[in-house]
Amino acid sequence: MVVAFHSFIAYLGSQPASPHPFDSAPFGWTANPIIDGQRWFGFDLFCASQYVYLMHLMFFLSGLFVWPSLLRKGAKTFLHGRVLRLGVPFILGVYLLMPVTYYPVYRVTAVDPSWSAFLSHWFALPFSPAGPMWFLWFLLVLNVAAAGLYWLAPRAGERLGGLSALAGTHPGRYFIVLVSVSALVYIPLAAVFEPWQWVEFGPFSMQPSFSLQYVIYFFAGLGMGAYGLDRGLFDSEGMLVRRWAGWLVGALAAFVLWIIPTALIVKGQGEAVAALKIVADLGFVLSSATSCFALAALFLRFAAAPRPLLDSLSQHAYGIYFVHYVFVIWLQYILLNAPLPAIAKAAFVFTVALVSSWAVTAAVCRSSIGARLIRGHRPLRATSSVVANGRFSELGISKVDSAP
Repeated sequence: MVVAFHSFIAYLGSQPASPHPFDSAPFGWTANPIIDGQRWFGFDLFCASQYVYLMHLMFFLSGLFVWPSLLRKGAKTFLHGRVLRLGVPFILGVYLLMPVTYYPVYRVTAVDPSWSAFLSHWFALPFSPAGPMWFLWFLLVLNVAAAGLYWLAPRAGERLGGLSALAGTHPGRYFIVLVSVSALVYIPLAAVFEPWQWVEFGPFSMQPSFSLQYVIYFFAGLGMGAYGLDRGLFDSEGMLVRRWAGWLVGALAAFVLWIIPTALIVKGQGEAVAALKIVADLGFVLSSATSCFALAALFLRFAAAPRPLLDSLSQHAYGIYFVHYVFVIWLQYILLNAPLPAIAKAAFVFTVALVSSWAVTAAVCRSSIGARLIRGHRPLRATSSVVANGRFSELGISKVDSAP
C-alpha cells in the first residue's frame, strides 16, 4: 500500500501544473517530489483513500508486539533493540539514502544539474528532508514512552489489555470509543493545521494535525497486544471477521463522508459553510478507524492461511519500506518524458519499485548486520525452517523481535 501510494502520487489529476522550486518555501516537492504531465483522476481517489488511514494502521500494528516484548526483554534490552532497529536506520536513511533519493527532484528544475551543485543546494535547505523516514523517529519516541510506562507502571499493559477485551466481543463499542477519543484530539488540531501540513525541525518532520491520533492508535495496538491477539479484535473467529462485509461498506461510506466536503473546501466552495469543516473532520476520524477495522477483517477472513509469497513479503516488509522511495522517485523521473499514459507509468513504477526493494532487502538480510537491522535477528536462511515447519510459538517470537 505504501509503495503504491508513493508510486501513484506523480500522476494525480490534482497535481500542480509545474514542478515546485527546489530552494523556495514551502518546499512542496517534499510532498510531491515528481510531477508528471500524464494524469489520471483514479489515482486521486486511491491516494485519498489511503491517506485517511494508512499511517494510523501502521502505528496501530507497530504497537501490537510492544508489551509482550517488554515483558520478555525488560525495558533496557527492549530500548536497546528499538534504537538499533529504528534509530540507526533513521540516521542512515536521512543522511545517506535521502540525498540520493531527492537528487532527481533537484534535477527537474536545476540550472546546474551536477551532483556537487545539488549538494550545495541540499545543505542550504533550512531542514533535512526525511521522506518516509519520519515514521521511524516518531515510532522510536512512542517506543520510548511505552518503555517508560512499563518501568513506572508494570501492570499498565494489563489495564490497557482489559480495556481492549471489549474489542473482541463487541468491536462496534470499541470502535465508538476509539472514534470518540480520536475526534477529541483531532478536531481542535484540525482547526489550526491543515491535514496536509507538515512541520520540520532539522531531520524531524511530522504532521501536527495527525500526531496525537498516531499516539492513540499506537497505544490502542499496545493494548490489543497486551490482551492477546488470539482472543481480541484479531480473533480469526471473532465478531470483526464475521461482519467483514459490514465494515467494508462502512469504510466506503465514511470515506465518502470525508471526501465530498473536503473536495468542496479545497475548491473554495465551503468557505461560507463553517459546518462543512466539522463534517469533513468527523468524516476523517470515522474513515480512519473504519478503514483500519475493515482491512483487518478482510485479511483475517481471506488471507489468514500461510502462503510462501506473502510470508516472504511480510518478513521483508520493513526493508521494503526503508528503501522503496529511492526506486519510486528515480523511476518516476526516468519516465517523465516517456510517451506513455499515466496508468502505464504508474503500474511500471509500482511493479519495478516493489520487486527491486524486495530483492535488495532479501540480499541485505543475508548479512548478519542487515538481518539484525531489518529483521531483528539472524539471517533469513537460518530461520526459514521455523516458517516452513509452522512452529507458531517460535514464529511469534520472531515477529516480536522483528516488528518495527
